[in-house]
Amino acid sequence: MKNVLIAALLLFTVVACKKVKITRLGNAPVITLVGLSDTSLVQFSGRITVDLRYEDGDGDLGHPHPDSLLMEVRDSRLLAPDLYFIPPIAPEGAAVPVQGNFRFTLNGTFLFGNGTTELTTYTIRLRDRAGNWSNTVATPAITIKRN
Repeated sequence: MKNVLIAALLLFTVVACKKVKITRLGNAPVITLVGLSDTSLVQFSGRITVDLRYEDGDGDLGHPHPDSLLMEVRDSRLLAPDLYFIPPIAPEGAAVPVQGNFRFTLNGTFLFGNGTTELTTYTIRLRDRAGNWSNTVATPAITIKRN
């Protein structure tokens, strides 16, 4: 009887210990605006650094080929966004959850009109290698000043 009880306990332990994959993050990337270096700049010469936090459940953010433009940044004064390259965060085929921060700089911003200042915001989103778009984040208003 004691051997049967031990065997049953071992069998229960082996069956109960099957590997379970826990995925907290989805396959579409999620981004959060962490901060900006400044909210005003002088046209052409000023720069604003944007800090983003990213999370991706399958780790397919970024691309090894530099012609693959996976980050979309749209100036609210324009209809079409600018597209940027993001290098791979994890090796291709790794399929691991990734999260972290990255930083990029907005250069060469200029005034469109004849005034001395203009306001704009930037909306940002990422696309992973599978074609899933992240949520969109927006910067606070940025003041662009004439030299």
